[in-house]
Amino acid sequence: MTLITNKYDYKEIKKQSVEGKRLYACPDGNHVASVTTILDATKDKTHLIAWRKRVGETKAREITTEAAGVGTRMHKYLEDYIEEGTWPTPGSNPYAQQAHKMAEQVKQNAMADVDEIWGSEINLYHPKIYAGTTDVVGKYKGQPAIMDFKQTNKPKKKEWVEDYYLQLTAYALAHNEVYGTNIQEGHVFMCSRDLQYQQFDLWPDDFKTWESKWWDRVYKYYDKFA
Repeated sequence: MTLITNKYDYKEIKKQSVEGKRLYACPDGNHVASVTTILDATKDKTHLIAWRKRVGETKAREITTEAAGVGTRMHKYLEDYIEEGTWPTPGSNPYAQQAHKMAEQVKQNAMADVDEIWGSEINLYHPKIYAGTTDVVGKYKGQPAIMDFKQTNKPKKKEWVEDYYLQLTAYALAHNEVYGTNIQEGHVFMCSRDLQYQQFDLWPDDFKTWESKWWDRVYKYYDKFA
């Protein structure tokens, strides 16, 4: 039985190619950039470039491809659990088994505090500006919140994950704009390959600060690419 309470009529938003760019085709008829595209285009990549040079392009691609694969599988286990209400079993593939263990950590450490789930893999958009997909919208410890699942090769420090807070903020603003909510809270549930659980929390007291930072990135993106 699904864990989802259908509180809002979420619409599917598909990506389309417009003048060579992959954009979201929103219900209001506009084509907009994704949250991740905006963040990627406007972030400081100094450390990423240095890392790719240090390990080499071939190794860097291998690491990022493998991480993406494990992350996708981990997300799928959690998504299936939310959609169906039963905990899935892993496949025989070693990566699938690893992802299953990681998903299990997220379930044990985070999902018990998720009181309501309004939707899973939800497409959200801010009219004429941006769109994206968040893993969960619902209530965390009784408060409306945006929630995302993340995998990592090794545990991260808070100062390394500023874009996670910006993602949560962007999705909250989009949800508020279209559905008339007042979400000012978000949570990233993360597990590393060695099964260490981490959680990064966006609280209402800090929401305005992150909102300002997000709009700065949006303006920077459209100033550069519009």
